[in-house]
Amino acid sequence: MIQLRSQSPEDGYGFDFLGKPEAPTPFTRSQDAMSAIRFLLPTEFLDAHGPESMRKLALDLATNLPFSSGHAGLAFDGEFDVVGVAPEVRALCFRYPGLDLLSLNHVSWDIGLRVRGPAWLTFLGQPALAGLGGVSALREQLRAPGTTAEALPGDRAVITLGPWPEAGDTLLGDALPSYRELARVLEPWLFREQHPYIEVLSEDELLRWERRFLD
Repeated sequence: MIQLRSQSPEDGYGFDFLGKPEAPTPFTRSQDAMSAIRFLLPTEFLDAHGPESMRKLALDLATNLPFSSGHAGLAFDGEFDVVGVAPEVRALCFRYPGLDLLSLNHVSWDIGLRVRGPAWLTFLGQPALAGLGGVSALREQLRAPGTTAEALPGDRAVITLGPWPEAGDTLLGDALPSYRELARVLEPWLFREQHPYIEVLSEDELLRWERRFLD
């Protein structure tokens, strides 16, 4: 495995790349291991440049990178499992369902061709896009106001849930209905984490969090 990491705690920008061999090796713990990449931007970037700039940046990256799936939206910082942070994440992750909770290292070993989501931007490649019926089928099923499904080069697509990424707030009754609608459509292809984030969530809590848009 090749691992590259660059992160600036001072300004919130970061980059992670986890490369995997093309064929399974004795060191590969799963045939579903996939190379994965993550770009971290601070919320100040969104505030300063607006959501259209954020979306354009994500689309530019997606156009130039091979992918089977991907997503972009609000998230807890990738270092959520450091000492002192986990209790705060546990307290907030169920209240704000639009905030993603991702351990890239865990997920990249097992995700295979499945999809994590939903998110503000959900990128679908093959075979998931074909398995869901293609862009036209997605447009028929996704009726929430502001939701769009757009074809991308290379027989891929991006689904956008409204003009801004949203965190939601279950205490205020905002359970993000457009995210719930997309989750139901994606359900046959959704990834199920096999390795709970012990520092943050128990196995039962992780399953409840993963199904927060379905149950």
